[in-house]
Amino acid sequence: MIVAEFICGKNLMTGFTVSGHAGYNTNGNDIACASVSSAVQFAANLITEIFKVKSDVYVGNDIIRFKLCSESEQAGKIISGLKLQLELLSQEFPKTINIKILEV
Repeated sequence: MIVAEFICGKNLMTGFTVSGHAGYNTNGNDIACASVSSAVQFAANLITEIFKVKSDVYVGNDIIRFKLCSESEQAGKIISGLKLQLELLSQEFPKTINIKILEV
């Protein structure tokens, strides 16, 4: 199962951690995993490369940790959009994605 944890700051989303595998199909054929990976990469690249918002990013085996260095309304909305996308994917592929909200 994929675990997606979203970090909420005072008024905005400020980061996320996504880890694990969906287990929807075998590695290389898992469209649930591929969908999540694509959405996460798109959100992270949009924030860091297009909007140039400074962020701490860690990518490891089966995990990405992403945290804004300071609050950004645009970046917070992108992270909220990622959360929405993962919620929709969890409906399309039941029991593959567990979404948690962490408030700081």
